[in-house]
Amino acid sequence: MINKQVIYRRTILKQLYFEGELSCADISMLSEKSLPLAAKVINGLIDEGAVIESGYASSTGGRRPQMYSIQSKLMYIISVAMDQLVTRIAILDMHNNYLLDPLKIELSLINNPFALDNLINHIKNYIAAAQIPKGMIAGMGIGMPGFVDVRKGINHSFLKTEKGRSIVSKLEAELDIPVFIDNDSSLIALAELKFGAAKNKKNVMVINIGWGIGLGMVVNGELFRGYNGFAGEFSHIPLFTNDKMCSCGKSGCLETEASLFFILSQAINGLNNGRVSVLNNLSLEHAEESSRAIMDAAIKGDKFAIELLSDSGYNIGRGIAILIHLLNPELIVLSGRGSVGGRMWLAPIQLAINEHCIPKIAENTDLKVSSLGYDAELIGAAALVMDQFDSMVIEKKKLMETETEI
Repeated sequence: MINKQVIYRRTILKQLYFEGELSCADISMLSEKSLPLAAKVINGLIDEGAVIESGYASSTGGRRPQMYSIQSKLMYIISVAMDQLVTRIAILDMHNNYLLDPLKIELSLINNPFALDNLINHIKNYIAAAQIPKGMIAGMGIGMPGFVDVRKGINHSFLKTEKGRSIVSKLEAELDIPVFIDNDSSLIALAELKFGAAKNKKNVMVINIGWGIGLGMVVNGELFRGYNGFAGEFSHIPLFTNDKMCSCGKSGCLETEASLFFILSQAINGLNNGRVSVLNNLSLEHAEESSRAIMDAAIKGDKFAIELLSDSGYNIGRGIAILIHLLNPELIVLSGRGSVGGRMWLAPIQLAINEHCIPKIAENTDLKVSSLGYDAELIGAAALVMDQFDSMVIEKKKLMETETEI
């Protein structure tokens, strides 16, 4: 039998993780439990050192309520952020602070049958270096590109496993911790929803500017993944008749005229044809460093670099115009790797929205650059674990019962 108080304790810890600090009344309201029960459980968590008193709320004219927060070192989360070329691994505490400097490794996912085994080895070594007890690890969240089926724990695009086995089951068997996976753009949107520009918003489109142009959708205040988790393939809407082959096997996709790969290719071609710029030594073999150099140059005022981001940004804006017409969001957030370009993206994207949107539909849609930036996917992967923290007990119980029946 599942202990309901154990689940409620986990619910309170989950609430405090996402909200930072709450009063007893806040916790009672959010969890839909009585105030005496909430107070009893909170006091128990304080006695154990899991929760601390963090001061009093701002005065609203009456008695100021006591506020509570989760103890930062209570647990840790293994967070993994993957794209097609680079993987980052981090360990975050309950306040989303890094325990160690994030580990960055070059790990190509394209046509790499050993990618998952390599990832597991790096994670094991990183956890060992942290020297934290296994019992203090709440779980591991992984964001990855491709068609990720969250329910089955598989990726139809990358990280292939032996037939009949999921990525999640393999990782849990190797690491002996709970593991959750999701699409990278969905986790970036989750980070924005829980901790970033989309917090307390109802309808937000989060654009993941990277090697493709991803999309995470917040609809009615919740992450929207579609029927089987494949919603948001913004990169592959057919906007152009350019006969350029996309990574999906089609031609004319948004990705072919807007991604960081496109920008880098245009930069290399321009420099080879005599364009004047501070940029030099760019290469597709060193795509990460080269794309970052382009964005840094644009921020510093390099005319050619600004032109590159402007052309790409305008094309992203054309795609966003379609989203605005279809979904009428209150906010568009530019996030992910490419968001380090900052305000350089805003003018060309807004120009495209102005040109291609019906004004009445677009007039109340704001456009912002994420404050989370390149950390968004790591934070989102951690949030994925804590979002499931209270239900882990139930799912583990169900699994044990199923195994017993078998």
